Parts: sequence; C-alpha cells; structure tokens
Amino acid sequence: MAGSDDDAASEPSEALVSRSAAIVRIGQPDRRRYDVLFTFYFEFRPEVNDLRVSKQEIGRVYLVGAGPGDPAMITLRGVECLRRADVVLYDYLVNPDILRHARSDTELICLGKHGRDPIWPQEQIHRQMIQSAREGHAVVRLKGGDPAVFARGADEVQALHEAGVPTEIVPGITTALAASSSAGIPVTHRELASAVALVTGQEKAGKDGAPMNYKALAEFPGTLVFYMAVTSAPTWTSALIEAGKPADTPAAIIRRCSLPDQSVLRCSLGTVVERLRFPEKMRPPVIVIVGDVAALPSHLSWFEQRPLFGTTVMVTRPHDLASTLKEPLAELGANVLLQPAIDISGPVDKQHVDDVLARLDEFDWLVFSSVNGVKQLLSHLIRNGRDLRALGHLRLAAIGPGTAAELGNFYLSPDVQPEKYQAEYLAETLINEARGKRFLLARADRGREVLAEQLTQSGAVVEQVVVYTSSDVTAVNPEVARRLADGQIDWTTITSSAIARSVIDMFGHDLTKTKLASISPITSKTLRECGFEPSVEARDATMDGVVQAIVDGG
Repeated sequence: MAGSDDDAASEPSEALVSRSAAIVRIGQPDRRRYDVLFTFYFEFRPEVNDLRVSKQEIGRVYLVGAGPGDPAMITLRGVECLRRADVVLYDYLVNPDILRHARSDTELICLGKHGRDPIWPQEQIHRQMIQSAREGHAVVRLKGGDPAVFARGADEVQALHEAGVPTEIVPGITTALAASSSAGIPVTHRELASAVALVTGQEKAGKDGAPMNYKALAEFPGTLVFYMAVTSAPTWTSALIEAGKPADTPAAIIRRCSLPDQSVLRCSLGTVVERLRFPEKMRPPVIVIVGDVAALPSHLSWFEQRPLFGTTVMVTRPHDLASTLKEPLAELGANVLLQPAIDISGPVDKQHVDDVLARLDEFDWLVFSSVNGVKQLLSHLIRNGRDLRALGHLRLAAIGPGTAAELGNFYLSPDVQPEKYQAEYLAETLINEARGKRFLLARADRGREVLAEQLTQSGAVVEQVVVYTSSDVTAVNPEVARRLADGQIDWTTITSSAIARSVIDMFGHDLTKTKLASISPITSKTLRECGFEPSVEARDATMDGVVQAIVDGG
C-alpha cells in the first residue's frame, strides 16, 4: 500500500500538527514556527488576503529589505509586500527562497550576477521601477540587508520621488547586526564598546562631501563595522593604522553571515588583508568587524555550534512536502539542497474518485496511509460541494502521526493509529475490526499491496481508490548534480522506495559519494536490492526520525 512518499512507512514529522495547534507552538525554539507565524499573520488579517492590488493609474514601489541572507530574517511587512507584488526587482545576493512569498504570476527580474549576467546600472533600475509603476503595477525592489544602509536606497527614493511614483521603504535586518548575532560578536558591549559605526569600504569617487575621516575613525570609542570591504581592504586598513589605530586591534572577517556556510576568521587589523587573500581569495558577501569585541570568546557563537553546522544535506521529497525535512535540518545548521525525486499530482481517473465519494455510506472504515491521501481525498470531497458530515458514520485509520496531523488540518482525528508506522502494523491493528466490515483505502497509483491483502485475508471487504499520482522526476538541478559528483553533499535523505529508485536513476554511481539516510527497513531493503547500502536508518519511520538519524550518524 502506498505511503507518504509512496511507502506506507514514510511519515512526516509529528511536529507538523493542525493549524490551530501549531499556532500555540509559535513561542517554541523551532524554525518551523516561521511559516506558522506567517500563516497566522495573513490568515487573520483579511485586508492582506486579497493579494492582487487593484490597478490604478500609477502603481507603488516598495523598497524592501530582504535581510542578511537567512530567508527567515525578512519582516512580516516585507512578506506582505511580496505577496502583493506584480513585479519584483531583486539583487543577486538576495536568497532565492525569499521569492517563494511572491505569487506564481509575479514577474521576477534579477538585476544581474557577477560572472554570469551583467549587473544592471543604477539608472536602468530606476527606469524599470518607474516604468512598471506607471503601468499600474505594485513593484517590490528587493535588496539585501536594509534599503537605507549602503544599498543606494536614497538614490532610488529620489528617482521615484522626481517621477511622482508613490514609495514605501520597508526596513530589513542589516548585515552588521546579523553578523553580530550569528558570529557571536556583539557590536556593542557594556565594557568594551558603547558605540558602533557602520563604515563603507568603498567611497564614491569625486563625491561632493568630505572624504572619509580616518583619524576620527581611528579614535572612535567603539566598534567599527566595514561593508564592501574586500577589494578596498588594503586602502582602509592602512589608512586606519596610519591614523593611529593599533595594528593589533582585534578584527573578525565574517562571510555569508546567517547562512549555513557562514565562516568567521578572527585576526587583527594589520592582518585583515592577508586573511582575505590566503589561503584562498575570499569573495563577497563579507563584513569586517574591528574592535575589542572581536576578541571575545568564540563560545558566544551559538550559530556554528549547532549539530549539523557545516553539513550539506540533499532532500529528495516532493516540493510541497520538502519543508518537513528542510526546516528541521536547517534549524540544526545544515545547508539543505532540494532535489525532488518524485512529483505528486491528482488522480488520473477523477470520475472513479467521484463515484467512490458518492458511495461513502457503503463503507465502515476509511483508511489513510499517507499525508497526500488525506489531502487529495478530502479536498476532492470539498470541491464536489460536500463537507465533513459525509464522513460522520465512518471510522478513520491513519498510518502514523503525520497522516493524523493532516487529518487534524481538516478537524478530524483517527480512531486507530499503530505504534509503528508501516502498513503491516496498521493491518495488524485493524485485524480485529476486519471481519464482515467494508474498508475504503485511499492510496497512490503505485505502492505496496500489503494492507489490502492482509485485511482481505482477515475477512474484510476492501475497495481501493487511487487519489493521487506519483511520478519520477527526470529534471536534475545541475548545481546539485555537480556538487554530488564532487563529493560535496554529506547526506541524502531517502524517504520511500519510490524515491530510492528515482534517485538511483538520477545519479547512479555518484550516490556512493554521499551517505544515505533511510526512513525505514522497507526503504533500506529497496536500496540494498539496488546495490546501495544506507548509512543510517531512522528508528522511527518519520521525518523527525530521519533528522535524528543524520544527527546521530555524524
């Protein structure tokens, strides 16, 4: 019988509970509260649920700060603007995961990327914003960090003002503050630094104002944080030292702050240039903190002490289910790459589903062996103009906590759930109820038949209805394939037999260059039959079980 990813053993995390229960968990230290918070915010603010802003004679431009890199570090207002946007102009350093908040029909325009596409000149950005607004569009200009901190925000606001375009600035977490928190280097300290200065490493040539006063910076009684500091490091470090700042002043170089591959190099002001170049040249985004706070003990850096920090994990679940692994893995510090191995879609024979739903009064039990089964069958019921009263006479069975939680999203609770989350154990739990009873099993188009067979052998009348289709993905992300071939992926999650076979078809021998984390004995058996030995197997056949197996497996 089919399961969560096409195996009855493949169960999502028990932590993914019904929406109403999930809201209660917002205060817990769990990254998954991030999406729950957004669900709460938008569901209970009806005025933002209509994502399309009615076209007016002229639109509005929102300058939105995307934060330092971690997609969770964007404000609720920033997400609200993205949900309304018709056009998004974004910098290449913006984390692409943030763009998922935009509508599917929003026009997404990347403003170039170093070494790949030409970087748009500032005047072209101005023209595009103004043109899109004059066409009546809601426009988001998405910038890394905060729009008002070394981001040309003032230039863009001025251009929009002169063009008569309504504008709003949405603040973001700037890199200095994010680097301070994620690297464990507080930019202010009651004993070491009562002030902080944000300094650009690159001044505009021929600017009207006075040049940088390095003497004042050298005497500044606090912390200096340098932005855009890599190529200009020889200039600003030597200027500070010549102005009287001691060369042995503690410094820290932080690259890609708040991201899973964040790196922190502690050095001194006099060795910054050397550390930026050797043992290999460091590329942006980089920020440099100069001051006594940079010498504080490294144990303050909670970020790098997470158990999976520095570990790269490839998640192979379908896109709409990937978050149940991606989010807990990221919470533990992992760099998560998504490469779906299967796609989930609705049933091919929708008429058969309609016919079965019209005969629900003929059944005693409705059995779900996957989250997708719950979603597809109950959504189909509601689309047909009926509601949950149609299930009032039925007893419900769920294979595990994830399936039970999905029932909870429809305000239903299972009557039966086995202690172990496999079809065999679900059948064993139902055997005493089987004789003479009629069972309806909601399933995928492919998967094991063990549940139907065992119930039939126990005297039940069993009918199966295919409520969703599982198909292999053939399109491989080239970057993921390259990293796997180069041995740069530490773990790959395998959460069903169908995923196991599809991933093997995708990558073949290259899978020997990564450790495989299997969800269950059934999935492990499939891997072995195909010539691949799993490195770990989850004790509990759940997504949390897979995550724990990876943590325990080192």
